[in-house]
Amino acid sequence: CLATLIIMLVGDTYTLINYVSFINYLCYGVTIIGLIVLRWRKPKIFRPIKVNLLIPITYLAFWAFLLIFSLYSEPVVCGVGLIIILTGVPVFFLGVYWRNKPKCVNRLIESLTCWGQKLCFVVYPQCGGAEEE
Repeated sequence: CLATLIIMLVGDTYTLINYVSFINYLCYGVTIIGLIVLRWRKPKIFRPIKVNLLIPITYLAFWAFLLIFSLYSEPVVCGVGLIIILTGVPVFFLGVYWRNKPKCVNRLIESLTCWGQKLCFVVYPQCGGAEEE
């Protein structure tokens, strides 16, 4: 969110749309690759919707064309889009990967979560009673 706010203040809307478009292309393609990998490695698990593999493979061919064309035509925009995605890596390591966090870090994360939920009106926060796994 902070990176998006900075981009909105500094750049124009067209550039922001290009950043988001590249990020969407990348995420959709990675999702379809995950679908194909799961269909290959775990063919017996329950799937509420199952499509012929020709559809995601065809989609990946078009996706690769769009991604390569985007990288060729606007490499700076694609690079900034990748940097925006990579800003989530420290958040992942701090919030998910690091299991034995000190209590002060857990309290900070919980308070930031509650603040964000109240700010965005997304869910009713459960402040003060975080469950430990």
